[in-house]
Amino acid sequence: MNSRSDFPGSNFSESNFSGPNFSEPIFSGPDGKDITAFCSRFTAPIRLCAVRASGYPLVCSLWYEYADGTFLCATQKTARIALCLHENPKCAFELSPNEPPYFGIRGSGDANITTAGAAELLQRLIQRYTGDMQSALARMLLDNAASEVMIKIRPKSIYSWDYTKRMRSE
Repeated sequence: MNSRSDFPGSNFSESNFSGPNFSEPIFSGPDGKDITAFCSRFTAPIRLCAVRASGYPLVCSLWYEYADGTFLCATQKTARIALCLHENPKCAFELSPNEPPYFGIRGSGDANITTAGAAELLQRLIQRYTGDMQSALARMLLDNAASEVMIKIRPKSIYSWDYTKRMRSE
């Protein structure tokens, strides 16, 4: 379970933090180091939004890993989210707890779908989210690992928010 202490920054300004080149995301809220630490430690699934061919959004919650400024997710190659992102790589995402007080990050970026490293990522995600590689869920997921793909999300922008102070009980 994630708690308020999982979010490292409390200085939420309207400042933008840009990387040295356009390929790095623009941050709003705490500085980039705080956002990176949050993305690396937070263990609720990422909410990933893609655009269907119809133009309507599709939202999917996926386990993720954050490494080198990129969100990595694993899913079956026939999953609707993978198919949508293959057709249109533009996406949006959010990381936040389901219970108050609410805080987190959201942003947008481009997704790339690949089979390279997907099975290994799946193993890491199972360990990260369940801690049990021998469970029935782990065995079922690993039995289908050959048809996994990796979704690599490279953020273009990341925004943070923290409603902890305004949601405190008096």
